[in-house]
Amino acid sequence: MNELTLNLALKRRHFLGVASLVFAQRVWAQSGVSAVLPTPQSLQAELDRALQQKQPLIVMVSLEGCPFCRVARSSHLVPMQKAGAPIVQLDMRSAQAVLDFQGRSTTHDQLIKQWRISIAPTLLFFGPGGREVAERMEGGYLPDFYGPYLDDRLIKGRQAL
Repeated sequence: MNELTLNLALKRRHFLGVASLVFAQRVWAQSGVSAVLPTPQSLQAELDRALQQKQPLIVMVSLEGCPFCRVARSSHLVPMQKAGAPIVQLDMRSAQAVLDFQGRSTTHDQLIKQWRISIAPTLLFFGPGGREVAERMEGGYLPDFYGPYLDDRLIKGRQAL
């Protein structure tokens, strides 16, 4: 790849990133709603409830102030959670206590580091034994495609139960 082509590709990538961020901020501002997901005290208890519904447990890893997290939460996850889908949220950099799938006390941030997550938002799909049953969704997808990707992961997660 020559220098001109590389430079154009980098400029295009930067433009798309900025455009996506602006779009996400506008959607969030227009919604006027602060979408909130429950934070678990025990992941195993949440997983047990999800499995009783024959559903994978969806865990959203979020970051304070992340516009992509707000869009994913308000546009997709909170409506799903209100409709009965088992979804909880863990927060990067949070010292809030939580029991992991083995019943051990840890913090949101320690668990997120243990799972090797460095991108917000990240969605994880857990099944029996606290194992992941579908591919993670990492980062902010284009708004038009987030829902279909999420639906695909849920189908795969349900099939793996």
